[in-house]
Amino acid sequence: MMLRYALHTLRDRKGGFLGAFLALMCAAALITACGTLLETGLRGTIRTERYAAAPVVVSADQNVHKTTVKHKKGKTKVKHKAKPIAERAWLPQDTVRRLRDLPGVERVVPELTFLAQPLPPRAAEPDRPAYGHAWDSAALTPYALTAGTAPAKPQDLVVDRDLADRAHLAPGDSLTVQSTQAPRTYRVTGIAAPAGHVTHQTSLFFTTSEARRLADHPGQVTALGVIPAPGQKPAELARAVAKALDGTTAQVAIGDARGPVEFLDAAGARIKLVSMGGAMGGTSLLVAVLVVVGTFALSVQQRHRELALLRAIAATPGQIRKLLGREALIVGAAAGVLGSLAGLPLGGWLYHRFVELGAVPPTLERTVSVFPLFAAVGATLLGAWAAAQISARHIARIRPAEALAEASVERSRPTWGRIAAGIALLAGGAVLVAVLSVLRTEPASTPVTFLAVVVLASSVALLGPLLVKGAAALLAGPLRLAGPGGKLVTANLRGNAARMAAVVTPLALLIGMTCTVLFAQPTLGDAARAQVREGIRADWIVAAQGPGVPADAARKIRRTKGTVATEVVRTTVRVGLAKYPAQGVTREGLTRTWDPDVTAGSLEGFRQDGVAVSELAADQLHLKPGSRLKLTLGDGTPATLTVEAVYMKGLGFGDLTLAHDLVARHVDNPLASSVLVRTSRTQRQLAGTVQEFPGLRVLAPAAADDLQAERQQDNAEVNLLAMGLILAFTAIAVVNTLAMSVSERIREFAMLRLAGATRRQVLRMLRTEALAVLFIGTTLGSGIALAVLTAFSVGMTGSAAPSVAPLVYVAVVAAAGLLALTATALPGRAALKPRPVEVATAKE
Repeated sequence: MMLRYALHTLRDRKGGFLGAFLALMCAAALITACGTLLETGLRGTIRTERYAAAPVVVSADQNVHKTTVKHKKGKTKVKHKAKPIAERAWLPQDTVRRLRDLPGVERVVPELTFLAQPLPPRAAEPDRPAYGHAWDSAALTPYALTAGTAPAKPQDLVVDRDLADRAHLAPGDSLTVQSTQAPRTYRVTGIAAPAGHVTHQTSLFFTTSEARRLADHPGQVTALGVIPAPGQKPAELARAVAKALDGTTAQVAIGDARGPVEFLDAAGARIKLVSMGGAMGGTSLLVAVLVVVGTFALSVQQRHRELALLRAIAATPGQIRKLLGREALIVGAAAGVLGSLAGLPLGGWLYHRFVELGAVPPTLERTVSVFPLFAAVGATLLGAWAAAQISARHIARIRPAEALAEASVERSRPTWGRIAAGIALLAGGAVLVAVLSVLRTEPASTPVTFLAVVVLASSVALLGPLLVKGAAALLAGPLRLAGPGGKLVTANLRGNAARMAAVVTPLALLIGMTCTVLFAQPTLGDAARAQVREGIRADWIVAAQGPGVPADAARKIRRTKGTVATEVVRTTVRVGLAKYPAQGVTREGLTRTWDPDVTAGSLEGFRQDGVAVSELAADQLHLKPGSRLKLTLGDGTPATLTVEAVYMKGLGFGDLTLAHDLVARHVDNPLASSVLVRTSRTQRQLAGTVQEFPGLRVLAPAAADDLQAERQQDNAEVNLLAMGLILAFTAIAVVNTLAMSVSERIREFAMLRLAGATRRQVLRMLRTEALAVLFIGTTLGSGIALAVLTAFSVGMTGSAAPSVAPLVYVAVVAAAGLLALTATALPGRAALKPRPVEVATAKE
């Protein structure tokens, strides 16, 4: 019976349920989109290109491992954890001897992979990074010559067909290549084409001796391709290879597992995408629950009289809850199915945008299955049912006579349970803000930042009626200046506080979340740029438009008497399993070009086995000058260093600073990201010194801000895109809730018209009311954002002054105001179209 009544109600109240349907559909689309990202991170395919003709690939271990053993109550627990390293790990070359004579092995092909960037602009393509290899390893793809001959001399070079077509190269032409050392001009002797599809990289082939010189890893190889003998099954050969390598850290890969060996960035992006998809999905779910609960609460409030009559004719509380629950499930099922289907193209667009921004490499292919759709439909059904049950608690529990009384007059205050829950959430939000103020790493603080906004907005939702009444008391004076319409607005705010609170909540959430998203990254970026600006003592900075500044360029700069040139190479190291950004700097004359604000120890006489650490790293790792620090370099090489100094400006320069020569030997790109130059020479003179190195430019120290800003801008765009959909969903919820709130007041507007108010006066009252609600929502949302951003700034920068751009803030409030006024005016005009007498005398 209740199901039939629910279907009749949905049929007769389509407009009333439209708002809830739209909110649930948007929530399902958002959850599906985030779910596809999460699934891509977990199950996305990384297809091999370079190793397509090598069924078995042997590589070095790309992870740092930690094993912990705990003894408790007579039981022993062993836990093993592994984290990926930042650079490519290299394999001992003598591994070839272990495999060459194995049964079933036809050939073992050593592979060398290293930076090899063609310098003419027309030859470079951002989506296809260029790598150098020895021609002997061309069989791994395989590549075959289509023109010319194989390289025979150190200055010979074979390029792939795609590069030859882009750069219009033919055998006999010259090509300058920037590799790991000084740029060099080679003679193109041949053009090679792959047997399969190679779409994500450009290959340049050198002689074996030249490849070893450029790779600069004596006695090591990138990987080994094992070619099986005819009739030998790859899986059986892989087991034999693994057995032969037992006792070493070498890894054996076959099938799709070869892709992560080739594309290290794609393998690392899996973790990033899982983290990003999970964070977005979790935040989306919290926001969706908050919005949907508010929408259902407004819908139930609009039906208060109907539900009160059901209670009066002996409907039990259980029947009321069952009725509302079944209505919610029907709406949720329809919205969930449509929303989840809409979420698939939305997830595809989001994935491609992340690829365009460089957050996800194109080699990690998008994976889509039915699981995100089922998860979205399930979450939508559960959210709709829970929202209906929460909204029905009060009307289902009160006595029938009280229900009829409350249907005509709104309660003077919320229930004590609602007030207690709101205070508890407010306290929880305060705790999160306090925790945020002591978090000093971005991965730890980011999820807490957005969680704090949602929790505080939830407290606003529960305490909303009280907050609206308090705001009405404060605004009563200014609103009187608006004439009779202002007095009506004050009466509406006081007498219909619950309805107004349902509109204030999404507005506060929209402004609070938008301000947090827009100003969190600039707060971090401005502090980092300030530290870089204050910490650089150099007269000039040499930077590269290509992969980096060669060491030969720095050496040439140093030939001028009295000139100091500090090369900076960036990497990431691990201490245990914890990841720290690090840099390698030239030791000679370091204090003349760089001042990170040393607070303990000294950088004078910085040693090859020394390390300087930021105050954050020193606190986390319990270090001081003289301490010994064990760490893992970017390529997995362990090192033990002595702490020589502790500095303050870790946000701008990284948490660890090591000797340049140590870092450069253990990174994929040993070229300097920049060279800090202290000299008496002019900018033009210095530019003339390095003019033989293509792509180098000499910048003033202030340009260091621009270099830092470029790195911060990339992160900001990714974060804004990640949260942009949630903000769009919240904006839709604002419009949806306002439209629902205004549409139900058609009878009220008719009575005002009959009492003598003109159509223009009613619309003016609605505009004034929308501005009052906007003011309340803006005040609450801005307060939430200010508290969260201040705590974020204290934790991350040590300063309680977040970076807020006034014009951007005004634009946010103006956009919210435009939404509020539009969502009020359009349904208001529609509600005023019928004749007042017909509306006033019509049945409810």
